[in-house]
Amino acid sequence: MRRPRAYAGSRLLFDMAESIPPEAEDLLTSAVLPAYLATSVEDRPHVAPVWYRYDEGTVEVMTTGQKLANLRRNPRVSLSVQHHDAGDPEWTVTLRGTATIIEDDDAHREANRTINRKYGADPDAWQENTLVRIDVGSASYRTY
Repeated sequence: MRRPRAYAGSRLLFDMAESIPPEAEDLLTSAVLPAYLATSVEDRPHVAPVWYRYDEGTVEVMTTGQKLANLRRNPRVSLSVQHHDAGDPEWTVTLRGTATIIEDDDAHREANRTINRKYGADPDAWQENTLVRIDVGSASYRTY
């Protein structure tokens, strides 16, 4: 049985020795929303929106610039997705994990097309971005 590490109101925290709870997975795949990727180098956090794809404990993002430079120096990341109605939050999911930069051309092409289709972009747009996979180590979610 999956047991939360901590419970505070409707906020549940899970270590990934167990899988991400189905409720959190449903939230991550239920709507087309941007995620906010947090990286940090030398105690200087950087947060930026990204498009993502979640599947069974792994997140894929296509990125470049400061996010990618930071990931090359420190692969520990946090990714947060929130859904709201007119500014009132309905739910939030936060994932923490380790990022790996993927250099495989076929994987890059497939991930880029899949993510672009999810967000309604041309499947071949953003080819200059780099594929990053995040292995989720812990997760928390909250419904309001």
